[in-house]
Amino acid sequence: MTAGVAVRTPAAGTAKRARPVRLRSALTRFSALGWTVAGLVLASTVWSLVVATGRFPRQLFPSVPQILSAGHALWADGLLLDDISASLSRAALGFAIGAAIGVVVAVLTATTAAGRNLLQPVLRVFAPIPTIGLVPLAILWFGLGENSKTLVIALGVFVPVWINSHSGLASTPADYLKAARCLGAGPWQTLRRVVLPEAAPDIAAGLRVGAAMAFVLIVVAEMTGTTAGIGYRIYQAQLFSQADRLIFCLIVLGILGALCDLAVNAVTTPFTRWAQEEH
Repeated sequence: MTAGVAVRTPAAGTAKRARPVRLRSALTRFSALGWTVAGLVLASTVWSLVVATGRFPRQLFPSVPQILSAGHALWADGLLLDDISASLSRAALGFAIGAAIGVVVAVLTATTAAGRNLLQPVLRVFAPIPTIGLVPLAILWFGLGENSKTLVIALGVFVPVWINSHSGLASTPADYLKAARCLGAGPWQTLRRVVLPEAAPDIAAGLRVGAAMAFVLIVVAEMTGTTAGIGYRIYQAQLFSQADRLIFCLIVLGILGALCDLAVNAVTTPFTRWAQEEH
């Protein structure tokens, strides 16, 4: 080997290629955070300008400082953390039940003849029914306790999870199924190694929509038969015309929903990375 001639080893080349990838990933995360902050600042500015016009009553259209002050009062009274904890536990339980049943039923309706012929027609009739319309029925069946709230949230989560999961599972390319059969794969192996991985992006999308739906329905579920929760606090603020407290609770609900969406996305990303790499 000639002295003074640098030789690039494969490991060194890989390390040099990995550094720009990590840098781009970090810049992407920073950019997303920066745009989020910028969007919030813009929304606050527009809201403040509308309040400054004086065209709306301050009691019904509070300023940003008034909204923050209402949130501080909830925190000082020790109510905010209890409300967040109660709503998160209800939303998480309802989401877990609805999502699990949605995926299992989607497997049945997409991969079995009995599911397609018996379950799917019934579910297509049930799916368009607004979940809010089932609240009175849930209360009749389970009363005003936690069971009725869990049922309402689970039903609302089930529908988007089932629809998205069924769509992904039923659209597995026929060539993939033929190749699996030619290689001697049985029904269970085909489902586990071919159908589920192929449908993973659609299942993940359904889970994210279901998580958002859980936080939409938590407001309705907590309006009756409870004394804690973000939905309960929103209902009380509406009764007593406390617009500043109501808006603050809506913001908290939005933040919780966004954080849960990020969590679901982080959990499902390892199973859908192949689809992201294709694009």
